[in-house]
Amino acid sequence: MTDKKLSYGSYLQLDRLLDSQTLKSTESGNSVHDEMLFIIIHQAYELWFKQILHELDSVLFMFKGNYVQEENLGTVVNRFDRIIEIQKLLVTQIGILETMTPMDFLEFRDLLTPSSGFQSAQFRLIENKLGMHAEDRIQYGKQRYEKFLDEADSKTVLRSEEDDSLFNLLEKWLERTPFLQMDEFNFWISYQRAVEQMIQGDIVRIKKNTQFDDETQKNSLKQYEGIKRTYNALFDKNKYVQLQKEGHRRLSQKATLGALFIQLYRDEPILQLPHRLLTQLINVDQLFTSWRNRHRLLVFRMIGVKIGTGGSTGHAYLKKTAEKHSVFRDFANLSTYIIPRSSLPELPQELKKELGFYFTHGK
Repeated sequence: MTDKKLSYGSYLQLDRLLDSQTLKSTESGNSVHDEMLFIIIHQAYELWFKQILHELDSVLFMFKGNYVQEENLGTVVNRFDRIIEIQKLLVTQIGILETMTPMDFLEFRDLLTPSSGFQSAQFRLIENKLGMHAEDRIQYGKQRYEKFLDEADSKTVLRSEEDDSLFNLLEKWLERTPFLQMDEFNFWISYQRAVEQMIQGDIVRIKKNTQFDDETQKNSLKQYEGIKRTYNALFDKNKYVQLQKEGHRRLSQKATLGALFIQLYRDEPILQLPHRLLTQLINVDQLFTSWRNRHRLLVFRMIGVKIGTGGSTGHAYLKKTAEKHSVFRDFANLSTYIIPRSSLPELPQELKKELGFYFTHGK
């Protein structure tokens, strides 16, 4: 037993933390001032990645199983609020790195080869846990991403590919969305009728618009034929499956129906938290895209079109990942199917009652 009191420094292990910045330029005998900033920025990234993983693992745990307790949704939403705030910080943090000039960076850049931010195992874990498909990744040096990681990290990220991702768990959760089918109410049929009426009303207005010349009217009507096809693919199971095969959709048709119901009737008390969650997932996607884009611009500013320290095409590679590495695009695409509130199918009173009170499974 010891009577030594816990101190701020010992609790945070500051002796280890603050002694973990080893400058390669100093080791080479030509210390470069800005290498310290470079190291601390990236160490801070990894600390925040660790916190994101901590939050994400707790969310995954709550979504596993055949039923998600409704009372857990508030906690899930709060955890994603925290993740989103961390993401905003990650984007802002690049501004600190931008205080380093290209010439300052080039003073120690060659000493970093062949290390690269691409080798962040924690970031790969975040992507996998969110639901990134390995086949959807932009290949790095024409090889799978884990080939560039240390052996232990490679095994860890590969195991994460086999685990249930947040995307998969959310898909199952949405497929179990209640309220979609009742004796006197079929949301699918009611919504389809509302969509057809809305589109037909728009077409009539286009045809009656005397300010349109023949060419403008023709193009407008042609555009609505495309809109019809988009809606028909949502309603037709075979057409929807074809969209999935072509890579235009990832979420199942049943899950899409559940998500769409949540989006359309978001004002109902029971659906407000689910709607917030779907909105947060879109924000998570967009913030990681913003972070990748900001990083891309920083790389271009620092090294132009030079090859990155890890051997990638630097700016060009990051540009491709920003465009393609998206997990929750299907939720963002739901805006395609949103109709005006005034056109929403009226819900039966029994269903309105269920949506207005706390819905408990099995009661």
